[in-house]
Amino acid sequence: MDEARPTSGAQAHGLVSLFPPGLQAIYGECRRLYPEQANPLQVTAIVKYWLGGPDPLDYISMYRNAGCPAQDIQEHWHYVSFGLSDLYGDNRVHEFTGGDKPSGFGFELTFRLKREVGETAPPTWPAELMQGLARYVFQSENTFCSGDHVSWHCPLDNSESRIQHMLLTEDPQMSPVQTPFGCVSFLQIVGVCTEELQAAQQWNGQGILDLMRGVRVAGGPWLITDMRRGETIFDIDPHLQQERVDQGIETEGSNLSGVSAKCVWDDLSRPPEDEEDSRSICIGSQQRRLSDKDTEQIRETLRKGLEFNSKAALPPINSQRSSHDRPQSRKDSLESESSAAIVPHELVRTRQLESVHLKFNQESGTLLPLCLRGRLLHGRHFTFKSIHGDTAITFVSTGVEGAFATEEHPYAAHGPWLQILLTEEFVEQMLGDIQELNTHEETKLPKEYSWPEKKLKISVLPDSVFDNPLQ
Repeated sequence: MDEARPTSGAQAHGLVSLFPPGLQAIYGECRRLYPEQANPLQVTAIVKYWLGGPDPLDYISMYRNAGCPAQDIQEHWHYVSFGLSDLYGDNRVHEFTGGDKPSGFGFELTFRLKREVGETAPPTWPAELMQGLARYVFQSENTFCSGDHVSWHCPLDNSESRIQHMLLTEDPQMSPVQTPFGCVSFLQIVGVCTEELQAAQQWNGQGILDLMRGVRVAGGPWLITDMRRGETIFDIDPHLQQERVDQGIETEGSNLSGVSAKCVWDDLSRPPEDEEDSRSICIGSQQRRLSDKDTEQIRETLRKGLEFNSKAALPPINSQRSSHDRPQSRKDSLESESSAAIVPHELVRTRQLESVHLKFNQESGTLLPLCLRGRLLHGRHFTFKSIHGDTAITFVSTGVEGAFATEEHPYAAHGPWLQILLTEEFVEQMLGDIQELNTHEETKLPKEYSWPEKKLKISVLPDSVFDNPLQ
């Protein structure tokens, strides 16, 4: 990437007809906010993505925002991306789907960074951060929504900062724009600490964002990221954890219905030598693949993750979304690349299992209490979808409709997708047995939990078991 200055406002006005319409629409919204900054600093991709370059965003504009002293909103830098939406309308990057559909991925990214005293030019590291998120979107074809969280596990500016993860929300100043190629909204990146990310996972992203809006040093009303912030919102106001987050989980449950994870499962009711039906990591042979219907149901499950459902239900396994419900060439949250493969009928037949062994890495294992307390005790479901292949594990409560696991047969599988139905009584028992996973401290691994009377075993294992399965 390199820095450049776009055409000035006056020149741009004279060359409107030469500006790609999608680009012009976003520039127009920026000029509405910053009429005095018609020529902002801009980071541009030297070799455009559509010419084989590595950076999906053609441009990132950087504006100086004076804030709003009346609302105690501090001065900051405002970054706006160009490229996740369809800028050109000629299929060079995005498939044109019509003006009544989302443009490209339907959104652009923004970021607000606190301006440090004496700073005369915006730091350019946020541009690379935005390019990194854009690369993820383009490569996975997964889109972001307000309330989503991004586990980054690294200071956003590669410093020693505690701000190492992100939440996403609607930009407080930028309004959605309608272009000839569809609608574009603006999602703002908000830097958060690890404890704030974990609270968002355990409760919901929107709830944590609302708490941060009420704490000036944590972002304030416009959620401005301060990379020098050394305290979490829970350090600043210890009552927030118990009175807001814990109470929210207790009364509302968790809004997170699934995660990508390092996990596998084994059918212990079959002999160990029966590799045909094992769901352990498989090397050198063809892994089981999810059928189209299973894939659709799992991704519908996770698509509901940011919604509060009045009635918990897994999407019907025998139904597919109509093609007009989503743009073509766009994969949703859990569509596997192998899902289009032809799968024999017997591989997707429901199988009742007598005994199962679940295996998770530590990060996934720490989410088990959330799965049980924040989801199942509220009559909902939770899915762990493996990042390695098509393996998926869905926990369901007795009140969830559409599940193929039942109280009579609580362990059931469709190919590599396992469903486990747990009664409220058993959930309470499990929560007591795995309470050490609630702590944020490193746990000595491996950890094993077993319920022989239920024929269920859970292991929490080091990452190396999943990353290097031959070891």
